[in-house]
Amino acid sequence: MDLNKWPRQTDEKNHELFGNEHFGTEAPCVLYEKRPIVDPKTGAEVPGLYSAWVILNNPSQFGSYTTEMVKGVIAGAAKASSDRSVVALVFTGTGDKAFCTGGNTVEYAEYYSSNPSEYMQYMDLFNGMVDGLLDCKKPVICRVNGMRVAGGQEIGMACDIAVASDLAIFGQAGPRHGSAPVGGSTDFITWNIGMERGMWNCISCEMWSAYKMQAVGMISKAVPVLKVNGEFIRNPQVITDTYVENGEIVYGENKTGEAAKEAKALVKSAEVDFSMLDGEVNKLLWTFTNLFPNCLQMSIDMMRQKKKFFWDMNKLAYRHWLGTNMSSEAYLGFNAFSTKKLTGKDTIDFIKYRQLLADAHPFDQELVDAVMAPRK
Repeated sequence: MDLNKWPRQTDEKNHELFGNEHFGTEAPCVLYEKRPIVDPKTGAEVPGLYSAWVILNNPSQFGSYTTEMVKGVIAGAAKASSDRSVVALVFTGTGDKAFCTGGNTVEYAEYYSSNPSEYMQYMDLFNGMVDGLLDCKKPVICRVNGMRVAGGQEIGMACDIAVASDLAIFGQAGPRHGSAPVGGSTDFITWNIGMERGMWNCISCEMWSAYKMQAVGMISKAVPVLKVNGEFIRNPQVITDTYVENGEIVYGENKTGEAAKEAKALVKSAEVDFSMLDGEVNKLLWTFTNLFPNCLQMSIDMMRQKKKFFWDMNKLAYRHWLGTNMSSEAYLGFNAFSTKKLTGKDTIDFIKYRQLLADAHPFDQELVDAVMAPRK
């Protein structure tokens, strides 16, 4: 039997679910770009092969994602998955301050708070965003161009590999601002840094440096992005020498006191240059390009399964709890954060709140007035 004699359709099938309807050009939006694969040794572009860049474009609100932007990430991951010419997806943000700080707190406070049914609909989209990254049929690189906090930390951990600006900070914000890190962190983080460290990172709301995240195994590499007199320097705000304190090896802690003030001034005066960070991204893309694509994807998908197992088991329960929470602590937390310019505080009075709960006080307007900071 001669297979070459069989009739065969030669027109390529279009497997895309989305066009460009969920991408924009003006913030807040998600940008979608295809960039040529480049040989890092010669600088030559490889004809016909690309990386897909899904970019959170909301720099004035530190990369926070609006409802429409969540749709853009879902569409971007699906578009990259079905594009034969795409080697890998690069997930990043615009500017040099933030990759993503989670959901848009203005939108949360003004629309979703006290509206649990609507927030559950929103969480269906959020869960779809995490699913889209975990199910993308291309490697997903998180290019951390700045703060990766709260929901930004969670969607960052849904990616496969992360390289970061050494100015970036990482952490959760939920227990301090009215939520819980159940958009992926409680499912993903122990695979990176273990139960004890993962517990503290999720509940303390401490911000950790990129160097500390590299040291504990959360990211692959922290890359200098500051230049002074044309030379790259490490983030001066962070202690990057290893030392021992109370019997524990310490690395990547933030400086304090006068040293912190001097370092902050240096950061402010220095030039920001992402060329080394982009060079690291390019090295990853080149490595992926020179591997069997199906063997690569099988390896990635099986590594992802450990995260997906717990995420898939819990995500619907998270959706229901987060929606219900919008009528209580999330209402307080997001509104406190959203009105900080008027009050000077971004949190409630936690002591007063706990005292009222100890007295079995109902969640009513009297309680809200008692714990929210007054206007300045």
